[in-house]
Amino acid sequence: MFEPMPGGCSCGAVRFELMREPMVVHCCHCRDCQIQTGGAFAINALVETEYIRCESGDIEVTSMPSPSGRGHEIHRCASCLTAVWSDYGRRPFLRFLRVSTLDDAHSIVPDVHIFTRSKVPWVALPNGVPVFDVYYDVERLWRPESLARRAAMLVEAGASQ
Repeated sequence: MFEPMPGGCSCGAVRFELMREPMVVHCCHCRDCQIQTGGAFAINALVETEYIRCESGDIEVTSMPSPSGRGHEIHRCASCLTAVWSDYGRRPFLRFLRVSTLDDAHSIVPDVHIFTRSKVPWVALPNGVPVFDVYYDVERLWRPESLARRAAMLVEAGASQ
């Protein structure tokens, strides 16, 4: 059984709880994630928006250009501007929660490494974790229960992907 996981921003103004296990966790090595985080990658937990309970603080949304052209909005603490989650592709029902903002960030490990074509050369990837130059086939990689959650979320949102 999943125990809610608290998290927050750098200054402590934004506090939230992740209320459900992520559908999947990406370690993204794309150049956008590298530039936006100032690091070698970003670790994102994909979860339905309804399972992130914001308990305090104000969120500011910053629109960013996206190579896909579908848009990318970063949700940040209005005080310290820490990125706490994103909306990729203008899908308000889905969030890419920044795992590093969880109080126990190291307890969640990536299910997959994506966009490794732009991985920094000194980062070694673990054995046994799927690795993709770009992206992957969701139907083949995600667990059945995650696929069911995704399907329900898309039906509810009236979305096609």
